[in-house]
Amino acid sequence: MRRASEEAILPHYRKLSGDQVREKAADDVVTIADHASEELLAEGLAKLNPGIAIVGEEAAEANPAVMDRLAGACWIIDPLDGTNNFAAGKPPFGILIALAEHGEAKSGWIYDCLSGRFCAAHLGDGAFVDGERVTARATGEEPPVAAISLLFMARMQRERVKTHIAPHYRLVDIPRCAAEQYPRLALGENDVSIFERTLPWDHAAGALWLNEAGGRVARPSGLPYRVDEWREPGLVGAASPRLWDDLVARLAALADEAD
Repeated sequence: MRRASEEAILPHYRKLSGDQVREKAADDVVTIADHASEELLAEGLAKLNPGIAIVGEEAAEANPAVMDRLAGACWIIDPLDGTNNFAAGKPPFGILIALAEHGEAKSGWIYDCLSGRFCAAHLGDGAFVDGERVTARATGEEPPVAAISLLFMARMQRERVKTHIAPHYRLVDIPRCAAEQYPRLALGENDVSIFERTLPWDHAAGALWLNEAGGRVARPSGLPYRVDEWREPGLVGAASPRLWDDLVARLAALADEAD
């Protein structure tokens, strides 16, 4: 991950030309650095264990059938998370890698390209930052601090969240970078977060890491996040199980009211 950052990503930071940035979807771009990083990472991971499939974000865009590999053992790569930030010449941005088997993330790694912060987790073995074990901690603020992404919510859902959920929290800007958002939830900067899209390269590593740190990430129903259920919307992360329960209870009340 460090090599990908140093060789494929940082040389392009604040140096991108117009033909090195392409619009991938509404409000989403991809750059030459995304592709270069994914190529380097995929090559390196294939050497570690040639028998494990690779699911890279950019490979999946080019060929949606790549997503079928999520059903078995696979590496999941986000070669440059926070590309919109990177393309705009600002932080945060990073790299996410997870190792999954039968839909469950077994290991996850998060690398911050500018600071070098390295988060790692293995199922049942705890969470670490730069080699030191960490335990998730809340901000201690009242009301709690919430980073809520409204970008991909339907209009009516967005308005209900703004009206009925937001007043119970101090809202802060989302970093538009899961490689930054998950650490914020464990390291005392944010208390809760709501994600609408649940693509595996965005959440496999971070959800495992935060859960291993003692926070909680799960579907609003309480079911665990699975990488092979990426089409399902909605994921809630929190610095503690209590904070998760409080937010999910509010979301459930909101859903009942809508019905």
